Amino acid sequence: MIQHIDFNKGLDYALDFAKKLLAIKSPTGYTDAAVDYIEEELKRFGVQYKRTIKGAIYAIIEGERTDLTRVVSAHVDTLGAMVREIKPDGHLRLMNIGGFPMNNIEGENLYVITRTGKIISGTGLPNQASVHAFDDVGKKERSLEAFEMRLDIVTSSKEETKKAGIAVGDFVAFDPRTVETDTGFIKSRFLDDKICVALLMAELKELSTAQAKPAYTTIFFISNYEEVGHGLTSIPENAFELLAVDIGTVGGTQTSNEHAVTIMAKDGSTPYDYTLRKKLEDICIQEKISYETDVMYHYGSDASAFTRTARDIRFGCMGPGVHATHHYERTHKDALLATYKLLHHYLFSD
Repeated sequence: MIQHIDFNKGLDYALDFAKKLLAIKSPTGYTDAAVDYIEEELKRFGVQYKRTIKGAIYAIIEGERTDLTRVVSAHVDTLGAMVREIKPDGHLRLMNIGGFPMNNIEGENLYVITRTGKIISGTGLPNQASVHAFDDVGKKERSLEAFEMRLDIVTSSKEETKKAGIAVGDFVAFDPRTVETDTGFIKSRFLDDKICVALLMAELKELSTAQAKPAYTTIFFISNYEEVGHGLTSIPENAFELLAVDIGTVGGTQTSNEHAVTIMAKDGSTPYDYTLRKKLEDICIQEKISYETDVMYHYGSDASAFTRTARDIRFGCMGPGVHATHHYERTHKDALLATYKLLHHYLFSD
């Protein structure tokens, strides 16, 4: 194992990387720019990597044992939307990409990405937004049909909007509004899962700098279709263990919190492998890492989605506790540090 690792220094790198990655628009299906940014960093580390046909990327770190392979994953794709219709008044009707209600982006700055790459800003609003103009504002059901994007261009017709270069099928990204507070909180859209990508990159940086070998050859897989359920591909045939690093949901009756790493016992489709789950818990106990074991409700991960391939592989999931997931999310440095430590000790465990 790497001796005398400075986890706080690694976390500083992860936060800096995350802020830059969060600023790159990458709704599911439009992730090339974010993956390109990751690729440039992997080149700087000098690690071996590959791009998949679907546009994902993974780094390969040789381990002490090369006969078996571990896979750790995080996903770079985010929630987003797509232009479904240009309305007669020039505003846009959207279709969501990923699981969230439209009121989660009400009042947010949105960005249409045209086919030529031009970015046109706007705002997500209910069709009836003004209390001065409508009697029942706040009473209408928030739905796809009752939601629109008001564009920041001069348009009052479908024809004018089309002339500006906007078309049905254009991707729509959301303003992440990333803020780091002096109390140690990080607030942003898309902490799910870019903050976990950043933690994987911090570990990769540490491994490459120290020229250290984990216990097993390890694939660091950054997927790009997780939010719609088919992110993970290209798993080696000799892979025996898959660990998704994804956010723990804080709120309601969940046990996850913003100051600990969450170890998932079950999600919306399956229990996670108990042997791997117990290993993660044992590491936390031994290394005095703050953790919570939780049962996820409306939740899935790259690991649980991969079980549909019927591959004979252990699978687990862990990650920082994040409040208000799929909305304006928040976590704390405590949870990120705990996740980083668990990831590192896991990679060097038998």
